[in-house]
Amino acid sequence: MFKYNTTFLARAKDFILFRMLRDVTRNLFPVAITSEKLSAIKAMLEKDHAIDCILLLYLNRGRWMAAKDWMTENKLSISAGTHRFRMIEIEKLGLAKSEQIDPLKKIYKKTELGDKVARLLLKFFDELTV
Repeated sequence: MFKYNTTFLARAKDFILFRMLRDVTRNLFPVAITSEKLSAIKAMLEKDHAIDCILLLYLNRGRWMAAKDWMTENKLSISAGTHRFRMIEIEKLGLAKSEQIDPLKKIYKKTELGDKVARLLLKFFDELTV
């Protein structure tokens, strides 16, 4: 039987992972910066309460009163106008869809893309808290 040098194998593995990460970063970074859709999502995420609204959708709190109640329960706040504008932006980006419940009110529901974005945000925040 061959006796493997574990230090050499660990270094080789690290080198291969480094090269793979470097190659992915080189290819993905320009796309993330220049993609029209990703740029729009990045710009929306920079606004006040955008992440809150995406996570509220994830919790099926797309209606204003449900969102307000949840925020109040957790000692947070969001205005009706901010909620409405963020939800409109989120819908335009395809992260949510709205249904008219009466002439003045809408309920927003997450789309598949919205669910994916919310899960990635939760994973990101989970990684930061560890």
